[in-house]
Amino acid sequence: MKFPQRTAEEADVMAYSHDDEQLVNQPIGYWTWAANKTLTAYVRGRLAAIGITQPQWWVLHQVLHSATGATRDEVITAQQANLDVGAGLAPDIDLLVERKLLVEDETGRLRITDEGRALHQRAGETQRASRALVHRDVSDEEYLVTLKVLQRMLRNVGGQLPPPA
Repeated sequence: MKFPQRTAEEADVMAYSHDDEQLVNQPIGYWTWAANKTLTAYVRGRLAAIGITQPQWWVLHQVLHSATGATRDEVITAQQANLDVGAGLAPDIDLLVERKLLVEDETGRLRITDEGRALHQRAGETQRASRALVHRDVSDEEYLVTLKVLQRMLRNVGGQLPPPA
């Protein structure tokens, strides 16, 4: 297969690990693993710098957007697919209650406090800045194609896609 040569401008923007003929034969498993590991570490490091873990951010976000609060089980169930966290969220919920970022009422419903809202807002700003950096020089079209190709690859091996939200 013949690939078009990159222009000098394209070469200056991004140095790739291999030329196109070599890159097309690289294992997708390695590159998805490397991307996951690197991007997860980056995002988690940025959140840690403001005093919250990624799973705690998910919990605060879930509770904030629940009009009537949420039970522990509802939060855990809703976050089950997020990087295999599942029931492992229980200690994070406990810590958020301990830090008074969430309160639990007598019916077991969690609600976010003003301090929790403030941290959630800071974490949201951090997440938006992280996304902007990660997506720098990646067009929406390229991103969309990447996700669609990955989803086709998942389907090709019997993987399940989440239902549309």
